[in-house]
Amino acid sequence: MQNEEICLMKGNEAIAHAAVRYGVDGYFGYPITPQSEILETLEALMPWQTTGMVVLQAESEVAAINMVYGGASTGKAVMTSSSSPGVSLKQEGISYIAAGELPALIINCMRGGPGLGTIQPSQADYFQAVKGGGHGDYRLIVLAPASVQEMADFVGLGFDLAFKYRNPVMMLADGVVGQMMEKVVLPPARPRRTDAEIAEQCPWAVTGRRKGEAPHVMTTLELDPQKMELNNLRLQQTYRRIAENEVRFEEFMTDDAEWLVVAFGCVARICQKAIEEARANGVKVGLLRPITLWPFPEKEIARLSRQVKGILVVELNAGQMIEDVRLSLDERVPVRHFGRTGGIVMDPDEVSVALTSLINEINL
Repeated sequence: MQNEEICLMKGNEAIAHAAVRYGVDGYFGYPITPQSEILETLEALMPWQTTGMVVLQAESEVAAINMVYGGASTGKAVMTSSSSPGVSLKQEGISYIAAGELPALIINCMRGGPGLGTIQPSQADYFQAVKGGGHGDYRLIVLAPASVQEMADFVGLGFDLAFKYRNPVMMLADGVVGQMMEKVVLPPARPRRTDAEIAEQCPWAVTGRRKGEAPHVMTTLELDPQKMELNNLRLQQTYRRIAENEVRFEEFMTDDAEWLVVAFGCVARICQKAIEEARANGVKVGLLRPITLWPFPEKEIARLSRQVKGILVVELNAGQMIEDVRLSLDERVPVRHFGRTGGIVMDPDEVSVALTSLINEINL
């Protein structure tokens, strides 16, 4: 049994190590920049020789997500990873997994788009993740890591939430967090669950017919519209429970803030530097970093909006999370957006200029 370990590694590598230590049963993926190190690291670790974890490079992204669908149906802890255009190919399978009320972890290490775009970082998959990129009324729990440590920690958190609510979880990371190297404390290892434990914890799982038991059938098809509506209502009830209990966020210097910045992922760290510089110049600015992009911390943003004069939303996209910020406020205070696209990452000075522009606009 491996104990807690301190290492220096990339965010993508941290995900792979954390998956083995969590006791994941299977990983099914396909290489694409900037997340290929997840698959490469798992192949180098060869967990099939130690924990029995299956690591398989599928023939395509479509095949990979359907392998996850099959594995999740049996109650196994299974995961996949990709980057933006690859995740687009997985959307039908993700919709099926959500409809089947199955636990799974999906990692998107975002790159610029649309189309094949670029291999540089982006946050332009926000809409796809939090609004449901596939068909139908479904939701993913969406976690947004901002450090290599969170890349490791959110593997365990993601699976715990996925099994708690029988709902797929997406870790929505940007390419910066996936590629940068930091110190990370890897969690203690825990053994994979036995078949008996899976049968006890996942009574819904398709594990083969037992004598005297009705067979378990996993399907998302229902031709009777009244029954299909009941299925949808059950899903919506689950989403309400998640929204009530699983909102996560981080605040930075918000206690006396007169201005608020909202950002997630690597951009939140860039904004912290800009906020420290503003504070040094006597400008009271604070940061709210959503950790769960869904469920979104709308109540906390609404609360902070009652004390600030304006809000700046900073993202590596043309303006996506800003829509959820505005929905949280009911036009209570002015909200402006600053973003870069094409794989260009802004620096703290650019954020400071955008913040100054917002302050000057409102104070005129």
